[in-house]
Amino acid sequence: MSAPVSHSIPPTTTAYVIATAILAGVTGYFIGQGASLNLFKEKPEDGYDVKVHKDTSEDEEDSDEYDSDEYEGNGEELASLKDSGEEVKLVLVVRTDLGMTKGKIAAQASHATLACYKYFLAHSPDSPILQRWERNGQAKIALQTKSEDDLLTMQAMAMSLGLCARVIQDAGRTQIASGSRTVLGILGPKSVVDGVTGHLKLL
Repeated sequence: MSAPVSHSIPPTTTAYVIATAILAGVTGYFIGQGASLNLFKEKPEDGYDVKVHKDTSEDEEDSDEYDSDEYEGNGEELASLKDSGEEVKLVLVVRTDLGMTKGKIAAQASHATLACYKYFLAHSPDSPILQRWERNGQAKIALQTKSEDDLLTMQAMAMSLGLCARVIQDAGRTQIASGSRTVLGILGPKSVVDGVTGHLKLL
């Protein structure tokens, strides 16, 4: 009588099968995660694939513009800032007479913040004002005003003092009329900015 034939799998083959199964499981997991995040979708021609959260309002899609006045001040009045050690802050003056929602205000204030920052990058990237603001936490204060006239008056006053002052004009796609001036951003030394906006109440 012949001896029974052994059908046992060699240990090396067993280890290979287990390793392959683990690798397949891990790969499948990451492919599934990538698919759920739409990482494998073809991108639009412009290279951007912007998604809006289901609870996001249209306000976040506004592409607003800022007023570009020829005279922005030459900054000579702020020349002493470099050695003064004074705090630099960004004030955002928001019009409350337009009836903007909180989301709309947040979007417009973001536009104003970016407009002030881009202005410095374009005109004076080595400015001690910008450098001090960046180093010390980018202080931002939101204030309120009730009219466009007041907004423009403060912008003119700020610019005459050599401050960066940008007013945002709404694109008019959602809540308010196209061209409405919504937020004024002023970036500069605390004492100089307070001379322009110190009379306003917090938003």
